[in-house]
Amino acid sequence: MIVLSNDDGFTAPGLRALRAEIAKIADVIVVAPETEQSAVGHAITLSSPLKTRKVIENGELIGYAVNGTPADCIKIALTVLLEEPPEMVISGINFGGNLGSCAIYSGTVSAATEATIMGFPAFAVSLNTYEENPDFSAAAEFARKFVPLLLEKGLPEGVSLNINVPAVPREEIAGVAITRQGKSRVIETFDKREDPRNNTYYWLAGEMRLDEVDEGTDCVMVSKNHISITPIHFDLTHYSSIDGLKDWNISF
Repeated sequence: MIVLSNDDGFTAPGLRALRAEIAKIADVIVVAPETEQSAVGHAITLSSPLKTRKVIENGELIGYAVNGTPADCIKIALTVLLEEPPEMVISGINFGGNLGSCAIYSGTVSAATEATIMGFPAFAVSLNTYEENPDFSAAAEFARKFVPLLLEKGLPEGVSLNINVPAVPREEIAGVAITRQGKSRVIETFDKREDPRNNTYYWLAGEMRLDEVDEGTDCVMVSKNHISITPIHFDLTHYSSIDGLKDWNISF
């Protein structure tokens, strides 16, 4: 059994494409947010109850729609909803790349990270486009072919994979690159508006800028039509800074 999730919502076409492809090689069950939860990061729900809704299509249980975040979905799936532990968790296919610093904000990446925290192998997969009606087939095919390899090789403890696929025809994909997380930043702009009662509100807009030229990064390799695979870890410690901080002789 393989669990599928995302942050674009249960009915997202990327998730549907992923399910259709992974179902060719394994039993699958979808546990995903009932509505879009993009850019919620690793948020979990503490102040309200989580509701799950069985989704049945053509007499078959597809999975559960959850009124929570992607991390919520993985927690409740692996703790309560499944009768047996799954072999793996796959999160995606995300509509839009999760490159560079964007991975911090991504609910799709966080679903895979949560699975890893709970001790299950996991990867997130994203298609690097925001064009209307994108073709998810190459990303879904790659995910299917990657599953047996991941099950065979395994991952180090605490490590998940962030996979990004260029939005080009399959024949234009230049290869697969093992990468590190690149540098990106959001150039924020806020659209100032007023509601009918003259209350001011702001709508976050802006654009993502990739400040990267190194071919070892996800940002650059995807821009060169490679599928990038970046191993990521939930341990945020910057180990090389520890000794330097000790030299500060901090006291209280």
